[in-house]
Amino acid sequence: MTAVKNALDRVLTLVCVVLFAALVLDVSWQVFTRQVLDSPSGWSEELAKYLFIWLGLFGSALVFGERGHIAVDVAMRRLPRPAQMAFAVVVQLSILTFTGLALLWGGFLVSQLAWGQNLTGLPITVGPLYLALPISGALIAFYTLYHLVRILTGAERPVEDTEPELI
Repeated sequence: MTAVKNALDRVLTLVCVVLFAALVLDVSWQVFTRQVLDSPSGWSEELAKYLFIWLGLFGSALVFGERGHIAVDVAMRRLPRPAQMAFAVVVQLSILTFTGLALLWGGFLVSQLAWGQNLTGLPITVGPLYLALPISGALIAFYTLYHLVRILTGAERPVEDTEPELI
């Protein structure tokens, strides 16, 4: 399972880099056409919006893979180890529930509803663009299950030590 996670991390990192590069190129084109050519590009703004959304969703999935999401764990660090373990499991199951309901199921439904809806600035429909929701949901669900299994087996600490070393 670790090999799959590491491969997925590499692919997801590459996807995020490509999305970010495309976003930079698109916005640069948009600024160039607006400021230099004095004829704003109609499609570049809409493309930038969807590139930004995809980058945000896939970037958040990558952060979940690294357990780098925001966590206020001051109180949890003071709990005994068994309580930390129980709380970490509850947190992972909560993330999994939200991901399943909002991103996977909700994302699939909204993508299905908008599948035939046309975009004004781009020659594609909205439905395939909304697939970023269930795709990122599946990635977050995988990462959450991965960390849940590692926490339960003791391969990973319930509370990550993210404090910098003082020299």
